[in-house]
Amino acid sequence: MALSSKGTALITGASSGIGAVYADRLARQGYDLILVARSQAKLTALANRLSDATGRNVEVVTADLKEKADLLRVEQILRNDASITLLVNNAGVGAVMPLLASPVDDMQDMITLNITALTRLAYAVVPGFVARGAGTVINIASIVAIAPEILNGVYGGTKAFVLALSQSMHHELADKGVRVQAVLPGATATDFWSEAGHPVENLPQEIVMAVDEMVDAALVGLASGEVVTIPGLHDGAQWDRYEAQRQVLSGLFGSSTAAPRYH
Repeated sequence: MALSSKGTALITGASSGIGAVYADRLARQGYDLILVARSQAKLTALANRLSDATGRNVEVVTADLKEKADLLRVEQILRNDASITLLVNNAGVGAVMPLLASPVDDMQDMITLNITALTRLAYAVVPGFVARGAGTVINIASIVAIAPEILNGVYGGTKAFVLALSQSMHHELADKGVRVQAVLPGATATDFWSEAGHPVENLPQEIVMAVDEMVDAALVGLASGEVVTIPGLHDGAQWDRYEAQRQVLSGLFGSSTAAPRYH
């Protein structure tokens, strides 16, 4: 007898870390999977393990989303596969070096992956979700979206974009049956840190969250209807107050005259 399915989840950056844990959890929740990453070997090993453990159908797509041809190939999948009900926009790269110590070409590559690819994939999948009246987009941002002073400024800027895009998407799409969630992890025990040149072992361990804990918390936030999930923020009311004040402030910007302090 065929297993019931919640549809198909396409996960980018799926070969390790956050993406691999999302793949595991979503397969166990009843999703078939399309796993996207650069490493064919890692994707295949993960797909075989998850398929054996859960019985779900798991496909792999080897792609470097910084490359236009590969990105367009994944966009076509999102446009044409009506079984897709969930997109996890997880692929990304970070930086910890100060702005002036970071090669501008590396910063451009980061913008291409963290902003351009994520945006194009969202654009590719959302029209089908709207047409079917259902679908979910999970965008992996970072706490640096609201605290850009912590790490590299361009990295913080890319994640601020992800947060702003997610909030705007929620505003436009919630009444069309489309769920949007931005996840803002803090320091998480993944390869992110070593790839950025600052191994996670060098961080104070009391601020580092296990990747399983982070993803499990994010999925609870999704099930709870959160638009913004910050797994490491213990007092959720603090975010609620921050967001409420932002909403108030956003209504105070429009005026035909400059504020008196500028005269």
